[in-house]
Amino acid sequence: MSRKRLKFYNPEKLFNPTSFGFCHTVKTSANGEFVFISGQSGGEGLEHELVEDFRRQVQVVLSNLDIALKAHEMDFSDVVKITVLIVEHDSDKLHIWSEEMLKRWSEERLPASTLIPVPRLALDEMLIEVDAVAFKSEISSSNK
Repeated sequence: MSRKRLKFYNPEKLFNPTSFGFCHTVKTSANGEFVFISGQSGGEGLEHELVEDFRRQVQVVLSNLDIALKAHEMDFSDVVKITVLIVEHDSDKLHIWSEEMLKRWSEERLPASTLIPVPRLALDEMLIEVDAVAFKSEISSSNK
């Protein structure tokens, strides 16, 4: 039910961002719960092991986001906003990010998004970090 309480919309006077893995606006007027997820890195497991491969770090970032969402009985369809930080960003990295994230989100429910190229993240080995805001309406929560 929460999915009907969110409106994912790309205004006609703005370019279609779907192939880049985001939408321009997300709106809600529903009462519900917001979850703010801190930046997730490509570090695997409790040891936070980082590999040098950018694609692998992207996959782990998305897996870590999934874990954080599930901790609140949410999934990728509940995400309304992401911020993506990429070290030494280029078109190849954008393609990898878009390809991997589109495996998790449906084109009808892409979150609002900002991608920021950065020279470095918290650890030298980190190549990407993604934070997120998710929303679930009270109606869907009470139906569980």
